[in-house]
Amino acid sequence: MERVDDRDRVLGVVGRRQAVREGWLHRVAVTVCRDERGRILVHRRSEQLSRFPGHYEVVVGGAVGVGESYEQAAARELAEELGIHVLPRLLFTFVNRSGLSPHWLGVHEAIVPDTVVPDPDEIAWHGRLTEPELRSALREWRFTPDSHEAFSRYLAFRTARS
Repeated sequence: MERVDDRDRVLGVVGRRQAVREGWLHRVAVTVCRDERGRILVHRRSEQLSRFPGHYEVVVGGAVGVGESYEQAAARELAEELGIHVLPRLLFTFVNRSGLSPHWLGVHEAIVPDTVVPDPDEIAWHGRLTEPELRSALREWRFTPDSHEAFSRYLAFRTARS
């Protein structure tokens, strides 16, 4: 992965473990997945994952690889984790300090088909929730820190655009 500075400029190539351990900024791309009716795909992370096992997530994503754009990484993650091939649209980026270590988070949106094939090594369960149902779930279920931060900023972004 690429270590980046506070302006999201590449400083060099580092390993993810080292970036997290040292608190170095790096890039992560995530996508809010909606269906044609506006429901949002939510999933529970596998218990075998090293980071936030069993937690729920509002977004699908992961680290941006060396030389990848946020959009390329988001599309790759959707293919790997959900078995779908769509082009997510980058909405905004920000420095997220709510997870294991600080990172630039590129938040995307995509309309995804009703049928997805989640990778069982990554995703233990998935479903679709309306925005009111999701707001309730965010208060009651155990979500990843990125989910709370990304979704609140996503809603603010959508509100500002309407």
